[in-house]
Amino acid sequence: MSEPSARPLEAPPAERRRRSFAWHDPIAAARAGRQLSGLDYLRAILAGSVPAPPIMATLGFGLAELEAGRAVFTCTPQEFHYNPFASVHGGLAATMIDSATACAVLSLCPIGQSMTTLELKVSFVRPITVESGALRCEGRIVHAGRRVATAEARILDGAARLCAHGAATCLFVPLAE
Repeated sequence: MSEPSARPLEAPPAERRRRSFAWHDPIAAARAGRQLSGLDYLRAILAGSVPAPPIMATLGFGLAELEAGRAVFTCTPQEFHYNPFASVHGGLAATMIDSATACAVLSLCPIGQSMTTLELKVSFVRPITVESGALRCEGRIVHAGRRVATAEARILDGAARLCAHGAATCLFVPLAE
């Protein structure tokens, strides 16, 4: 068995790719959201009147549809999502599922209330690659109580095949003054 190389492998300069992106101050956006219900805050993000959270620019996904108790995110897989095995890293699917379930729950919050994810479970069904086409992750409320809500989400590829599914438990929390 050979020892690992002391130097990391680097692609030849002609094969290197670059990516850049920009984002807005997330604290300012969150402050703007404090004056809105969760649904109205998410509607403002969808409309572009409140900047989207930086994670969306970082991973290249976005909020596409919204209604009370339901949120849909979309993403087209790119090479920069790849893991060492030349398929999309599971973290992208997990983040999309977390976002869709959390926003489904957040859409139920009145002014002065927010939520946080307590638990997230993700099941991967098939590999995602750049050939998978546009991904669609739909999150829906399963149950909403006074303090805790559960939601589930499914990610479908461009051919409407199930790629991953998951569930989250979220806690409603009052916004601190």
